[in-house]
Amino acid sequence: MSSIQLRQGAPGAQVLGIGGYRPRRRVTNAELETMMDTDDEWIRTRVGIAERRWASEDETLVEMAVAAGGKAMAASGLAADQVDMVILASASLRAPIPGIGPQVAHRLGIPRPGAFDLNAGCAGFCYALGVANDAIRTGDARNALVVGVERLTDVTDMTDRSTAVIFADGAGAVVVGASDEPGIGPVAWGSDGDQYNAIEIAAGRSTMTMAGQAVYRWATTRLTETLLAAMERAGVGPEDIDVFAPHQANLRIVESMTKKLGLRDDVVVARDIVQAGNTSAASIPLALTALLESGDAKSGDLALVLGYGAGLTFAGQVLRLP
Repeated sequence: MSSIQLRQGAPGAQVLGIGGYRPRRRVTNAELETMMDTDDEWIRTRVGIAERRWASEDETLVEMAVAAGGKAMAASGLAADQVDMVILASASLRAPIPGIGPQVAHRLGIPRPGAFDLNAGCAGFCYALGVANDAIRTGDARNALVVGVERLTDVTDMTDRSTAVIFADGAGAVVVGASDEPGIGPVAWGSDGDQYNAIEIAAGRSTMTMAGQAVYRWATTRLTETLLAAMERAGVGPEDIDVFAPHQANLRIVESMTKKLGLRDDVVVARDIVQAGNTSAASIPLALTALLESGDAKSGDLALVLGYGAGLTFAGQVLRLP
């Protein structure tokens, strides 16, 4: 019986381009005060959000994903026929079949790629990036488009201020391609399934519930070890990191993680949640896009990213910015 032959001399992979899409409508805390029992001080104190973006009817998951993916592809310099894998990360798909990965690929003119959806909650982007990285390194793909996209307003109870003030909509994307020098470190990922229902849409319900305090305690006490593992697997230390971009779930969580990591004083920390809210699988690429567009981060910077959310899933990586 013949044995499987492993590919020799497999390349590394790097992020070639990045892009994002933010819905047109800005929703301030002042506007939320007219809709529910809340106020600006309560929101800023607990989660650090000043405003968020809510998608309009025409800003569907597919439309936002196409917009973000198109920007990432343009930034990468690749033609559509050079992309042969599309991974769509989302936790807010309303219809399980068909997936929207193939639809997004078709709209972008990508011919017959491997295309699928992935749901790892707010860790979805990092999970998808890990899959794309491994596919390219093993030779199963040449170039991959990874998109995180959410319409969390579709699954949010707008009468529940504990979630309605937090969740938002948007899309972020990266193009990943082969490189002589690895630009994406190994993923450090896992899950704590004993708390699987801390964030959930229960059977028979159409909206999400979240045990906010439980998630906060878990994120601030259990995930620093994941960040340290991601750096160790990439062969770097806190002193090498230029940008820290965790999932934008809660500004207080971001600040707690930053303090525990012992990063350099000049490390740029993503705080996109203040203006964008929690966009789940879209939050990390959106935050990185904002930092690059503002000049706070630059091409070649070493970024430490961490996604975490429903499941409870988590995944961290080190990557070099395009």
